[in-house]
Amino acid sequence: MSPFLRRGPGRLSPEQAHRQIADGQAVLLDVRGTPEWNSGHAPGALHLPLSRLMAGAPLPDAVQGRRVVTICRSGNRSRTAADMLTATGVEATDVTGGMTAWARQGLPVIGVNGNGGVIE
Repeated sequence: MSPFLRRGPGRLSPEQAHRQIADGQAVLLDVRGTPEWNSGHAPGALHLPLSRLMAGAPLPDAVQGRRVVTICRSGNRSRTAADMLTATGVEATDVTGGMTAWARQGLPVIGVNGNGGVIE
């Protein structure tokens, strides 16, 4: 099959991603930088910045053998991460619109201290 016809990982709406994570069907992997993560992230998400993933950092143990949903601020970095993970055999997808869309839909966001977080 031509690489131009290869279908990449699918994308999920924030609501679809939230449902899959809440149901235990997938793990949410936030690939934003540390300052973004500290400002606000989805409860239960794991953090691995895209820069570290691209440098070869291993996935967190909790991700091993599970479906992964990647998320960033707007959906660009998470798409890159999902493509990278899929290429290595991980079942991965990403969230369309990222944490910006997640928060806009009223889905939960917490800060690093567990209190209310913000998406910048």
